[in-house]
Amino acid sequence: MTFAHTIGLTRYVFADLRELLAKGTPLRSGDVLAGVAAASAEERVAAQFALADLPLEHFLNETVVPYEDDEVTRLIADTHDAEAFAPIGSLTVGELRNWLLSDDATPERLAALAPGLTPEMVAAVSKLMRVQDLIAAARKIRVVTRFRTTVGLPGRLSTRLQPNHPTDSPLGIAASILDGLMLDSGDAVVGVNLAGDRVETTTRLLHMMDALRRRFAIPMQSCVLAHLTTQMAALAGGAPVDLLFQSIAGTEAANRSFGVNLALLAEAHQAGRALRRGDVCADGRTGANIMYFETGQGSALSANAHHGAGGLAVDQQTLEARAYGVARRFDPMLVNTVVGFIGPEYLYDGKQIVRAGLEDHFCGKLLGLPMGCDVCYTNHAEADQDDMDTLLTLLGVAGVNYIMGVPGADDIMLNYQSTSFHDALYLRRVLDVKPAPEFEAWRSGESFARLMAEARHPERLLTA
Repeated sequence: MTFAHTIGLTRYVFADLRELLAKGTPLRSGDVLAGVAAASAEERVAAQFALADLPLEHFLNETVVPYEDDEVTRLIADTHDAEAFAPIGSLTVGELRNWLLSDDATPERLAALAPGLTPEMVAAVSKLMRVQDLIAAARKIRVVTRFRTTVGLPGRLSTRLQPNHPTDSPLGIAASILDGLMLDSGDAVVGVNLAGDRVETTTRLLHMMDALRRRFAIPMQSCVLAHLTTQMAALAGGAPVDLLFQSIAGTEAANRSFGVNLALLAEAHQAGRALRRGDVCADGRTGANIMYFETGQGSALSANAHHGAGGLAVDQQTLEARAYGVARRFDPMLVNTVVGFIGPEYLYDGKQIVRAGLEDHFCGKLLGLPMGCDVCYTNHAEADQDDMDTLLTLLGVAGVNYIMGVPGADDIMLNYQSTSFHDALYLRRVLDVKPAPEFEAWRSGESFARLMAEARHPERLLTA
C-alpha cells in the first residue's frame, strides 16, 4: 500500500509504511547515513501529514520488518492486546496525538492503554510531536518498579551510580561508589561497566558491592554490566546477583550482534527471579523487577541490522521503539536509553540528541516501561555540557525515572561525557524532587553516619 500527500504543486508518494515512517522522522544523521531520510523539509512535512491521517489499525496489518524473518516482530504481533487497543482502535495517528495531549488521557487510561500499543504506533505518533508535546504527554505517565528501592514514584528522581574504572580496579570502583553514596546517588542501581568481560571480575565486584550493602544496610541494588552470559555464569557460581543487565535492540539480527535472543533473555529472567533477592512487598511478592536493559538510537544501524521489508532500511527511531517491545516482555526494573553514546554518525549534534532523548523517554513510557536516560555525548559530537543540561532539565520536567551519576560527569573507562552526582542534586533541587523513599530514609539514619565516618578508607570495603 502506498501513501501520498500533496504540498503546493508537488505530490509526494511513499511506497510503504517503512518509507512513510522514515521520511516522517525529524532529521538525524543516522537516517541520512542509512539513506532513508527525507530529501527535503517539504518531503518530511508531506510524510508527517500522510502519517497523521493513517489509521492506527493499519499497524496491525503491515510490518516494517517481516513477521516470518524476525522474532522481535513476532513478539510484538503475538503479544498485542486487542482489548486494551479497542478504546483507540478507530483513531488515526494524528488523532492519537491529540488525545494524548488532552485531559481525557489520564494516567490511569494511559497505563491501561500500554499493552494495546505497538512500538511502531508510538514511534509514529512521536514523529508528529513537538518537544513540549513529548514532555507534556510523558509527564502524565508513571511506571513504578521495585527491588530494594521503589523507583518511578511521583515527586522522586533516582540515579544510577556508575563507578567505572579503566582497569576494573576494585579499590577505584569502591572509591567512586562511596563518593556517589555521599552525594545521594545510587538509589536506582549501582551499576559497573567492565573494561574486560570476565566471570572472575564480575563475581569479585558483585561480592564487593554486596558486602558494602550489608555492612551499611544500604537499600540499593547492584549490577555488573557484563554480557548476560557472563552474569549468568557468575550467578551459577553463587555470586550475589541483584539485577541482570543486557543491551538490546529492535531487530533479531541486531540482538544477535549483541550475542542474545529472546530465549536467552527469558532464561536469564527466570534465573534471576528464582533468587528472590529483592525485598518482600506488602502483597508478598519479591524480586519481580530484576532486568536492566540499555538501548540507543542507531544500535541496529551500527550492526548493519537495520533492514526491514524487502531488505530496505528502517529508520533508527522506529527500531529504537521496537527495542522497547523487547524490554516490556520481561517486566524490567530499569530501561535506559544511552542517547548520545554511539556518536555523531547517528545523532550529529546537541539538537538531535535532545530530541532523541525526549522521544525515547516518551515512547518507552507510553509502552509501559520504567524509563531512564543516560544524558550523554561523545567528544567528537557537535555537543557540549550545556546541551546536556538542557536535556537533563527537560527530562526532569517530563518525569524521567532516573539519570546517570558519573564521577565528574566524565566516564574515564568508556570515554564519553554524561551527568554527574552534582547534576542530580541540581535537578532534585530545582524541581523539588527527592530520591527513592527507602534511600532517603537511609540517608538520615545511623548506617549512613557510619558510612560517612569510614568514607576516607575505601580499601576497607575490599576485606569486608
